[in-house]
Amino acid sequence: MPITLGKFGLGHCDLSTMLWNVAVMLRLVALDIDPRFKEPIAKPSYFLTTVLAACYFYVYLISMVWFVFVRCQETGDLLSALIVFSLGLSSEIAITKYAYVLLHSGEVRNIVESYLACDNLPALSSRFTANLARNLKQIKKRALTFWFVIYGNCVLYILKPILMPGRHVMEDFFILYGLDPMFEAPNYQVAMFTLAASSLFIAHLTTNITAFHIIITGYTEAQLLALSDELIYLWEDIKKEYQGIPGDDDRNKHYVLNESVKKRLKEIIKRHIINIDLHNKVDDVFRGAIAVEFLLLVLALVAELLGGLKNTYMEVPFALLLVATDCWTGQRVVDACDVFENSVYDSKWENYDKSNMKTIYLVYTMSQKTLTMSAGRVAMLNLACFMSINKYIYSTYTTLESTVR
Repeated sequence: MPITLGKFGLGHCDLSTMLWNVAVMLRLVALDIDPRFKEPIAKPSYFLTTVLAACYFYVYLISMVWFVFVRCQETGDLLSALIVFSLGLSSEIAITKYAYVLLHSGEVRNIVESYLACDNLPALSSRFTANLARNLKQIKKRALTFWFVIYGNCVLYILKPILMPGRHVMEDFFILYGLDPMFEAPNYQVAMFTLAASSLFIAHLTTNITAFHIIITGYTEAQLLALSDELIYLWEDIKKEYQGIPGDDDRNKHYVLNESVKKRLKEIIKRHIINIDLHNKVDDVFRGAIAVEFLLLVLALVAELLGGLKNTYMEVPFALLLVATDCWTGQRVVDACDVFENSVYDSKWENYDKSNMKTIYLVYTMSQKTLTMSAGRVAMLNLACFMSINKYIYSTYTTLESTVR
């Protein structure tokens, strides 16, 4: 597929293009999630991924472990150990996401294919198409906002030492393994390159894998909201279609109307079931990664707070935004399910015949089973979960603060 920069903007918000956007970005780091790409990943992408991954493992695994558990044990510098430890934990999220998608690449590709197949189903109406397009534009705005904020945070983190007078790195007290003294050539240049490369690697993986999750989960949200309008206006639409058609008696008219309702309800139910199935597949694949991510984020945020906000003011927003994004995405799906449930009741079902009333009751029963995203089936991702996590982090921080001091 030819790469056109314009397709990354808000002018192209259909599911096909949004998935293409993410697939192109992930192919840069040797991840192939889109079955529409028939050509193999380019060799330069494998080389780039190898270099960036090597920098990451050197900085945030080897050097971090050595600095926290060897160097700081010798110097007794607990504050520096906490800050670097929090950096290491936050960075692990990106690698966890990457490894998880890589290990489940076949399932992820099947999910993408299933979502594209759902998107290619015949439109229920022009209103459905318009509503879906409007909702998907909001989803892309959400994904782009997350992408720019996280990447912006990364760029500022890299630029901070460059803009300061003298020789500095991102964290001056973080001595990389084998590069002491770190502020003398060529150690300084090696340190700056590896720190910048590993930071960009973390940002690229985090933004694009999370954006993929936002898009596919958001598509289910957009479908549910569009289906809600179809249910609300179903009876009125059928009545408008019947106008102008020669009618007989009222009984015949009622029969014809309900036959049309029956046909439309079958189409809506089919869409609803497909979206439930797709959402459950996504949750099955990603809930393990989200559980590990949340555990790392909670530990990282506690360590960052213990290290002092004046020292970790650029790391805290990164971790908090990741938690908030997952919880907000889950909350939006829950809200869409509530809208759909209310629309079933508001569908003027009292005008239907007994057969259609039974069908609408079935839909109502299905709609009461709210779709949720989970972190390892332990916590449901919503705003209540986000507040509980913040409360737990603060409680743990206040408990440990006196001990650290």
